[in-house]
Amino acid sequence: MRWRIHTATYPIERGAEVNAVAYPRRMAPPAAPPPAAPVATAGRARRRLGRADWERAALAAIARGGLSAVAVEPLARELGVTKGSFYAHFGTRDELVATALARWEAEHDAAALAALAPGDDPAARLRALVEAAVAFTEGTGPSPHVALLGEVHDARVRGALARVNASRTAYLAELFRALGLPPARARDRAQVTYAAFLGLLQLRREGGERRTARARGALARELVAVLVPAP
Repeated sequence: MRWRIHTATYPIERGAEVNAVAYPRRMAPPAAPPPAAPVATAGRARRRLGRADWERAALAAIARGGLSAVAVEPLARELGVTKGSFYAHFGTRDELVATALARWEAEHDAAALAALAPGDDPAARLRALVEAAVAFTEGTGPSPHVALLGEVHDARVRGALARVNASRTAYLAELFRALGLPPARARDRAQVTYAAFLGLLQLRREGGERRTARARGALARELVAVLVPAP
């Protein structure tokens, strides 16, 4: 293994020796060194954090422990910064929660759903979405979506969930209409499809039994058979 050694630069007090080397008086002082590269800390380079970093950290905390897990000091320790970094971007914890929810909402709307199943065939897209939904609900990592289902007492969470649900069901309804269903039936089928996804998420939140890959495939095929109209 090769080791790369970085020499960090620190402010030098007036009169302090540098590397304990005495330079002759007539020797010109050494040129200022170039700016130091970022110092690696715990495997990553230090950099100035932005709002997005705090928002993502807040969403990760929500996934682990709900809204109550969003606290400035623990997040600052996790990010390796002081609370000053937080207050450089946010006035209050509530502001962070609000912007984190807005980020989650933007990353889980209809456009994000469409990106999971690109293509021109609406039946193929629906099948791919059902398979992706089943796989997601069987994931082992913490999920902000799963955690937010337990935070609907909070008006901000209710609003974000309602908008995401409406955006996604509208997109699904478009796919069902493309398969020939009339608008009312397409809307109802979209709501049933999305309700199946939310139900699987709720089962995951309650600690339901994990399915094997084979069982997940069988469940996805059953959902497709029930929900997607035959050509």
